[in-house]
Amino acid sequence: MRFLAFTGLALATLATPAISQSSGQGEIAVTIYNNNLALVQDTRRLNIPSGRSVQTFPGVSGQIRAETVGFNAANTGIVEQNFDYDLLSPQKLMEKAVGETVTIVRINPATGRETRERAKVLAANGGVVLQIGGRIEVLRDDRLPTRVIFDKVPNNLRARPTLSVTLNSTRSGTRPAQLSYLTGGMGWKADYVALFDESAGKMDVQGWVTLTNNTGTTFNDAKTLLVAGTPSVNGQRSSNRRNNIRRAGTESANRESLGDFYLYPLAARTTIANAQTKQVSFLDVTGASAQKAYEFTNRWLGTQNEPQSAATVLQFSASADGGLGDALPAGTVRVYMKDASGQPQFIGENNIGHTPMGSELGLKTGEAFDVKVKPTVTERRRLSSTKWRSAMSYELTNARSTPVTVSLIQDGLDFYWSDTRIVDESLKSQRRSSNSIIWKVPVPANGRATVTATFETRF
Repeated sequence: MRFLAFTGLALATLATPAISQSSGQGEIAVTIYNNNLALVQDTRRLNIPSGRSVQTFPGVSGQIRAETVGFNAANTGIVEQNFDYDLLSPQKLMEKAVGETVTIVRINPATGRETRERAKVLAANGGVVLQIGGRIEVLRDDRLPTRVIFDKVPNNLRARPTLSVTLNSTRSGTRPAQLSYLTGGMGWKADYVALFDESAGKMDVQGWVTLTNNTGTTFNDAKTLLVAGTPSVNGQRSSNRRNNIRRAGTESANRESLGDFYLYPLAARTTIANAQTKQVSFLDVTGASAQKAYEFTNRWLGTQNEPQSAATVLQFSASADGGLGDALPAGTVRVYMKDASGQPQFIGENNIGHTPMGSELGLKTGEAFDVKVKPTVTERRRLSSTKWRSAMSYELTNARSTPVTVSLIQDGLDFYWSDTRIVDESLKSQRRSSNSIIWKVPVPANGRATVTATFETRF
């Protein structure tokens, strides 16, 4: 529905309604969490009269959680608060004018003569119906220069999301007042750019804070603090993302903490514009140790009909000794390598969760082109009413001109069966858990390797 989209139709200057008192944004501090949540603290100087008064706060977030509003000013208490989010627009203005009288201005395109008529707005559903004198007329897009003049802006329409607070003060005068509230629509995550040098076994990593604001409001010159962690909201836990931590670290990061969360303050005040993505650097490491590895996981004691690609995995550490040397907030790691001409090329990405300093990580960046694994059940035999014997063969092939070592993982030992044990194997395995074992299999350049194992299971 386009109430004021007619050719030549314009909105005339509107009379501003009387507002008790108004104040723009003051000194802003914003604390932003990972789970689409932020704490806004807005300190303004207000002229508060003695007794009861209404203070309006334009420029608050359009996604303010009104039940979290806090207000603090000397000698002042809150009586009532209201959040007006019905925003001023031509469509809303016409809807609120139903039953009211407006002025219709038309210009004759041939003579340029202007005519004005008072009209009562009868309806604004799918179009505007007017009563002009004794006739009923539909306001149409007939390409004639036409505009509508409204006498006033309705009190419950706001140009911006506005919080109004009824106060009771024991004295009059200007004083600082702090407004605080939680809001949705704002969050941040970390993005990492890693340049991996396979031959040197090193990588350079640049860490970026990626901050987004979809609150409907711009926060000007804000002191900004980022919290790496996910506080519980309404008793709900955040979903656990795959964190790719192979071994959790035990080193303490040199960062301020808040409870069990790490803090990442921005070095300088910044304007967080609405509908904006902002990036700020927080990590810059050169020459951290890193290496490429190959992994393949067979999910159960079964046959794959075709050879499967091994996963390419980038292994590195967050430790102070040779690693990235910091606690790593959750985000996406994008990995690049230089080609023969020296140009960095993208080779894959993966996510990490909140990672303690000193942790060892393994990020799958893709599927290996030249390294394949084919698991095969060579025998499955019933030994008794509850016991089975399964003989497995794993053929690994390497079409690369250099030898590789593949971490061959057999999962599902405790999921599909119980009381699983290995009765024979051609290469010594390591038990990762009751459900999983791993072999470190060397595969020669342009060659093959075979691992065999026999399992006894109950079910």
